[in-house]
Amino acid sequence: MAMNEPKQVSVQELIAKKSNRGLLAFIEKVIPKLLLAIAAVSVLTTIGIVLTLIVETTIFFSRVSIFDFLTGTEWYPFANSTPTYGILPLIAGTLKIAAIATVVAVPIGIATAIFLSEYASERVRRIVKPVLEVLAGVPTIVYGYFALTFVTPVLRSLFPEIGIFNALSPGIVVGIMIIPMIASLSEDAMSSVPNAMRDGAYALGSTRLEVAIKIVLPAALSGIVASTVLAISRAIGETMIVALAAGSTPGFNLDVTGSIQTMTAYIVQVTTGDAGYGTTIYYSIYAVGFTLFLFTLFMNMLAQFISKRFREEY
Repeated sequence: MAMNEPKQVSVQELIAKKSNRGLLAFIEKVIPKLLLAIAAVSVLTTIGIVLTLIVETTIFFSRVSIFDFLTGTEWYPFANSTPTYGILPLIAGTLKIAAIATVVAVPIGIATAIFLSEYASERVRRIVKPVLEVLAGVPTIVYGYFALTFVTPVLRSLFPEIGIFNALSPGIVVGIMIIPMIASLSEDAMSSVPNAMRDGAYALGSTRLEVAIKIVLPAALSGIVASTVLAISRAIGETMIVALAAGSTPGFNLDVTGSIQTMTAYIVQVTTGDAGYGTTIYYSIYAVGFTLFLFTLFMNMLAQFISKRFREEY
């Protein structure tokens, strides 16, 4: 056979090639539309949730003054005579949990991230990171029982004045729960810092600690702060831990040794059947939920702003 002789192609092969091209063209047209539909599901779900909150919250404020709701310091919706709907005690309880969790999680999370990024060997990193991921995957109800049956008795043995239900115990456990989020995201931010910056610092005689604190930490600050803000937002929205271990006594004070109630815990209390459909108490959970939604929305927007505003370009 001559080298330049054209290859013989059967009719069946030509038909098969044309069919394959048609199938590929069809897939190229369908896939973008399918992906758009899938993406639209999440967007439409979010819109539906927000609209539901707005509509039901509007009904609540047609019965309760919005001024009293935002400025009131007493939250007694189940009172027989004159129910009061001042949201400040629930906000105070929520912020207590978030503040305690932040104090616990931020130092440990950032220290863990520094260790993984700057000190740990590859073998140690392969062991520690999966352990952190397991910690992040523990169901929150398990954390709640851990706070109630282990952490609270330990705290009461040290400080007898602490009540069975208190803010300190669930705050500590919520902090433990959000440590993996801070550690993982902060470690990713630190690992993205170019090694040239580290090498330059080492060449000038810096120690490993100085490189970690004075070079890597400032360079990754935007990612670290964003991870902290997102973790605090997660702590604000935590439900099961505070519902089990914090109690159900709303109070507008700074006491962390007694029973409190957070916004999420109140929603759990009402949705378990304590209020009938269409009552003011029933609509109050939407007003509280909308307030919580605004809190978490603000925290997420703050994290995005910090990440964009202080992002380092390499």
